[in-house]
Amino acid sequence: MLLTNATLATMTGGEAYGLIAEGAIAIEGERIVWVGAQADLPANYAELHSQDLGGRLVTPALIDCHTHIVAGGNRAREFEMRLHGASYEEIARAGGGIVSTVKATRAASEGELLADALPKVDALIAEGTTLIEVKSGYGLDLETELKMLRVARRIETVRPIRVVTTFLGAHAVPPEFAGQGDAYIDTVCIPALRAAHEEGLVDAVDGFCEGIAFQPAQIARVFEVARELGLPIKLHAEQLSNLGGAKLAASYGALSADHIEYLDEDGVAAMASAGTTAVILPGAFYTLRETQVPPIEALRKHGVPMALATDANPGSSPLTSLLLTMNMGCTLFRMTPEEALAGVTRNAALALGAADCGTIEENKRADLAVWDVSHPAELAYRIGFNPLHHRIFGGRA
Repeated sequence: MLLTNATLATMTGGEAYGLIAEGAIAIEGERIVWVGAQADLPANYAELHSQDLGGRLVTPALIDCHTHIVAGGNRAREFEMRLHGASYEEIARAGGGIVSTVKATRAASEGELLADALPKVDALIAEGTTLIEVKSGYGLDLETELKMLRVARRIETVRPIRVVTTFLGAHAVPPEFAGQGDAYIDTVCIPALRAAHEEGLVDAVDGFCEGIAFQPAQIARVFEVARELGLPIKLHAEQLSNLGGAKLAASYGALSADHIEYLDEDGVAAMASAGTTAVILPGAFYTLRETQVPPIEALRKHGVPMALATDANPGSSPLTSLLLTMNMGCTLFRMTPEEALAGVTRNAALALGAADCGTIEENKRADLAVWDVSHPAELAYRIGFNPLHHRIFGGRA
């Protein structure tokens, strides 16, 4: 395939957006074999089947690097209760909160979980997404954690999308272990991680380091097992307070630290030294009506790559639009449109350790999005509007 007459936002760095006007892309199989100004097209690619894009914008396909898209039920009723004045504690006493999602996820079959996840996946695909991360963490027992990961693996067998799976057994302490976080880590979380790895279900390991979840020392025990198994790590860190989770993650060479609203400059510097990507999650900030914004300026100062993701989950971020996520990143956190687009392409790939995508370059996968826009800033500018013309996944439109 030869794509011609296109404006290319290669997202390779240098000039803004890596823009190439009147550009062309040559594709063979699943890979990009040449990209540049159309006037410089080598003669040996001129005979490829050509598709004139009419001046449309082409970007790398979008990547959602943080989701909880496999989960049972929803929490719309809790959303309503909060708007009627109910507190988090009142909702929890009524059986709500994460406990309700755990209960629904444990009760659901693999088929039911898959059927519930697919419409959300389809919404992301419809906006040009070709790679998503899916976490476990709503089972909190061995059987259900594995069930969630099996469903995550099945998604890419029934939809044209790639899936990276993340084990998040250290997400919360389940009711049956109330007040016994250490016992849960030792008797459920770590054995479940080992079992999931044995089945080939895990690509990375995550945890939630927060006062309402797990302390750094508890998370470190999980990370030691991840290191033993040769699995990369990620961490929900500094969302509600600063426990030093990002520095802990950086000490393990983490792919990413996510949320990070309460991250201090020492934590930012640690991430920069470790090459850890910051994953910014405006959906949860918006839904929970938080006021503490992530330290965007400090991340810029230290050169920490910033990714953006939906954090799609039933409780704090029922969001399945990366385009809206980009707009939120700009509007709520003052990210630039270029930072937002990098956040769902190049830097999202970094956050997943996915070296084969995220930019338009030779030898990268031909995962591309073609847009009915004239400039890439339009992707973050519009609200509730999808200008996707078509998506190319592994060289196939």
